[in-house]
Formats: sequence, structure tokens, C-alpha cells
Amino acid sequence: MKYSNLFVQTLKNPPKDADTINHKFLTQAGFVDQLMAGVYTYLPLGLRVLTKIEQIVREEMDTIGGQEILMPILHPKANWQITGGWDSIDVLFKIKSRTEKEYALGQSEEEVVTPLVMKHVNSYHDLPQAVYQIHWKFRDELRAKSGILRGREFYMKDMYSFHESQEDFDRFYEIAKKAYLKIYKRLGLVAKVTEASGGSFSKKISYEFMILTDAGEDDILYCDECEFCVNVEIAKIKEKDTCPKCDKGVLKKARASEAGNVFDLGQKYPKDFDLKFIGRDGKEHYAFMGCYGIGISRAMGLLVEKNHDDRGIIWPESVAPFQVHLISLKENEKAEKVYKELLDAGVEVLFDDREDVSAGQKFADADLIGIPVRLVISAKTGDNIEYKERTKKETELITLEEIVKRLR
Repeated sequence: MKYSNLFVQTLKNPPKDADTINHKFLTQAGFVDQLMAGVYTYLPLGLRVLTKIEQIVREEMDTIGGQEILMPILHPKANWQITGGWDSIDVLFKIKSRTEKEYALGQSEEEVVTPLVMKHVNSYHDLPQAVYQIHWKFRDELRAKSGILRGREFYMKDMYSFHESQEDFDRFYEIAKKAYLKIYKRLGLVAKVTEASGGSFSKKISYEFMILTDAGEDDILYCDECEFCVNVEIAKIKEKDTCPKCDKGVLKKARASEAGNVFDLGQKYPKDFDLKFIGRDGKEHYAFMGCYGIGISRAMGLLVEKNHDDRGIIWPESVAPFQVHLISLKENEKAEKVYKELLDAGVEVLFDDREDVSAGQKFADADLIGIPVRLVISAKTGDNIEYKERTKKETELITLEEIVKRLR
């Protein structure tokens, strides 16, 4: 991609109402554009990041047996009345059509996925099943805030599993938990598995995958010796107490943001819809369900909150919009040749080919956008290319051949 052709370029200043790092840098660097509170357009650079996060999540869900589907956003009121969600879920967007019929915009998919899956489950031979989608969700938040961390419209992966027994759900949950931790590791995030309230989804304890950040909306207590972590909302222990799991560590309090969750839904939704299967004993039974969510757009915001400096974003290699940011300083003919050779080698390149912009501005834009490697071609670089990693201060002059070797 040539920078001169990029649909939206960097802004001189961040938005005046930016209250978080992700809102500030993602908007100023040209990744997103705010339409209204809690609703954003994902611009070319932002969509590239979103797509890479999505693909990592998709790969890990496929690996554990999830099958991808795509469900409607517009739901009939009747389904939500059957489960009680129509009157009990305050963030549910409700729409009335010209025919006087009412609908809901999907904020979760239990009301749709339960009748869908159970339509195809006749006996225990058809279980377990796990289906997922990556789609937009809508929640009528009273106060959308924190940039793309808390929106009224957001991009999410939600998976639903169906089992013949609680034991089989527990088995699959452990598999899903490991997959989630692998996803966060691939994204460059460290997540803590945190006990929390099931909220409107379940009366049981749920598990949230929390990322420590000052931009978070939750307080957690975590052990400094083991993996124990609990949301303060349900904690019966206090900061500086001894960890109840390992009896060694001391509990610390931290601000955190939820990056994913899993809910043990029990048999609520199959019972609500009265959808059964024939069990091993020849009798009718209700399936046990689990719900597993990961905020794709939220993960993008969290990555910026965790990976930045005072100059801009620092994207992990796994989700960066491009591998290298190539800058030409009045050497466009030579730079054009390098650009083509990098593309031919399969390297993703953002090429700053602008001729009427100073070197200082180009370097500032490169730091703001945050691509992992910056390459500079100028009269001083000769036959070599200046190579600099976004996370380092040092530069070095190396050959194009060496660059390609490093990036593969």
C-alpha cells in the first residue's frame, strides 16, 4: 500500500474528547473514525488489524472443533420472550417495524443458536456440538466510553457448545480455556482467568479473561504466586490477604478489562425452548450448554492500551497492519524498486512515497502508526537500507536480502 493512496491519513492532533489511549491513538493514526459515542468506522489500517485478530481467533476455535456459522443480527421478539430476556436485559436494543412487529438486535445469540442447533440434535450420538460466529453485536450502553473498549456496536466471536452431561461440558471448558490462553499469547496479551458473576447469562460463577490496564472497568484480585484471580464484585477476600488457592501468595488489586468470557449456561435455554434429545438410557433429556465470547474489536483496543509509548502505537507482529513501514527521503525511484522487491518476496509493506512531506513528519507518522519495522531509503543509505524496529532506538544499515530473511 502506498501512503499517498491511503484513504485516511494521520491527524495532526488527537480528538479533544479522547479519554483513553486507544481512542486517542487509533483515531489520530487513522485506524478508526468515530461516528457517534460507542460506534466506530474501521478504516483500511484498522480493518487490517481487526482481520488479523479475527483470523487468530478463528484458527484456534477451528482447532478445538468449533464450526463457524453466521447468524442473523435481527431477532424475533418471541424468542427473547421465551427466555425472559426481552424484559430482563436492559442493554437489549429493541426495534419496532412498520408492521408493528418488534425485534431485538443481537447482543448475544442464545435465543437464536439454541433452536438452531437442537433442530439438528436428535440423540446423544449428535453431541457434543460447538458452533461459533464472528459478527457484530449491539448493546444499549447508557455510557459508551473508553474508545473501542466499551461500545454500543462491537465485533465479537461467540461460540456455543452443547453437551449430553455436565461432565462433558466441564471437559470441553478446559479445552476452550487453553485455546483462549493460546489466542491471547498469539495476540501479545497476558490474560488472567478470573472468577466472576454470571450476570444476566447465568446464576453460576462465570470465568472472565482479564487484561490488566488502567483503562479497564473492573477491579480484580490476583495472586502473585499462582494463577488465582477473582473479580472484586464477588470476592469474599481482600487485598493483601493470603491466596486461598496456594496459601503462599499475597493478593494484589488491579484495574482490568475483560477480553473474553465463558459461561456455564446449564440447561436453561434448552428447557426454555423445551428442546430435548434421546439419551443413552432411551429417555428424553435437555442438553447442557456453554457460551464462550471474545471481543475482537475490544482486543484491538486493549492491544493499543498495552503496547504504546508517548509517540504512538507499538503493534505486535502478529496483528500489525503491515510488516514494514518503508520511507523514501527524496529517493523515490530507488524506493519504488525496493517496494516492488519486498512485495514480490511476500512482505506486507506500507510505503510512504509522499514527496511534499518532511523527513520529521514521516518519522512521526511511522511512530504513531506503530508498524514493527521502519525502513528508510535516502542518499545517505547508499546500496543498503536503514533498518529500525519500533521497540528500539538503534538503527542499522543492512541489505535488502538480509531484511527479507529477517521478516520471513
